[in-house]
Amino acid sequence: MSEAQGRFLVVRGGAIGDFILTLPVFGALREMFPKAHIELLGYPNVARLALEGGAVDAARSIDARPMASYFIRRGESDPGLRDYFGSFHVVISYLYDPDGFFQLNVSKCGELQFVQGIHRPDEGDSIHATEALLQALERLAIFGADPTPRLSFSNPEKADVIAVHPGSGSEKKNWPIGKWNELLDRLSNDHRILVVGGEADRGRIDRLREELPGDRFEFLLNASLDEVGRRLQGCKAFVGHDSGITHLAAAVGLPGLCLWGETNENVWRPRSDRVEILRGGIGLGAISVEDVLDRMAGLVE
Repeated sequence: MSEAQGRFLVVRGGAIGDFILTLPVFGALREMFPKAHIELLGYPNVARLALEGGAVDAARSIDARPMASYFIRRGESDPGLRDYFGSFHVVISYLYDPDGFFQLNVSKCGELQFVQGIHRPDEGDSIHATEALLQALERLAIFGADPTPRLSFSNPEKADVIAVHPGSGSEKKNWPIGKWNELLDRLSNDHRILVVGGEADRGRIDRLREELPGDRFEFLLNASLDEVGRRLQGCKAFVGHDSGITHLAAAVGLPGLCLWGETNENVWRPRSDRVEILRGGIGLGAISVEDVLDRMAGLVE
């Protein structure tokens, strides 16, 4: 493989959590081919996160109209995309491609090796999602790679702040808002708090803002993922749910507490020895504010 150990393209759709769990793939490629060019084709917010967080050398948006032809049988290949795919030696795809149309059309773009990874780990599986995603690299003779997702931003803003994300992509994964209100009120007696939220969290964040006025709170809302990652990296601890933002906090090395519901922990838990899982036994609602404060005390000592 020439050109400084080759050119690798990883194609990854999905939400932020899906991308974070795929980070060990980039790390394994870098470990095996330290001088290679490694690129991501993904959604714009994730592509920017990957680039700014040091996971890749370049990133490009998959959300482009010419890409549509690659998902149909004998699609008419856009010349620009044909040259783009053809410039890589290896294309590793984690897209859902049940009919193999994407693989077939990309493979026609040049003398490249196409590696198909799983779109989504099996919910009932016994291995962690990061390990399941790494299995695709066995085609490249990469075995036993580090399964821990990692991102690192340059010049993070260091602050004596606890970050929290009181939302998630699903209401059933959320701790009751009343308990969040009590937790944040009590934490703010001794700590400054950064509340992170996206568009899906708007209602919950608005309710918290009404109950928690004062200069002990900062709200980081609808920010780009790279900005969120950079801010999280500079904080001292994190509390959140089973969500992509919690995976992001874990990936930047933040000590944290994840309030866990019914998802398969063996597959989906944040892969970090600095993030602890707190279960309620009979659901999220059973987790008490005292439980969270007791566990947090050990994280911020």
